[in-house]
Amino acid sequence: MIAIFYLVLQVLKLYSYVVIANVIISWLVAFNVLNTQNRLVYSILELSYRLTDPILNRIRAFLPNLGNLDISPIILLLLIWFIEMCMKLYIAPIIF
Repeated sequence: MIAIFYLVLQVLKLYSYVVIANVIISWLVAFNVLNTQNRLVYSILELSYRLTDPILNRIRAFLPNLGNLDISPIILLLLIWFIEMCMKLYIAPIIF
């Protein structure tokens, strides 16, 4: 049970890194630092979008239209942080 607890925590941490990488990559593409015509860049971009967009689209459905400002990754990172803290505060004492 302890191993599953730590595995879930690590998966949440890894997913938060993927969200941060997705934001940075999208900024680099928007400012023409990365060329999406390159197959490697395109595959990394596609992978990051496939991993993050299903959850980000659900968050965007609840948010009001803020124009070009997209705060859904921030909300997702806060949700991940909240889940991690709840797990550490409420589930960890039960397991240990």
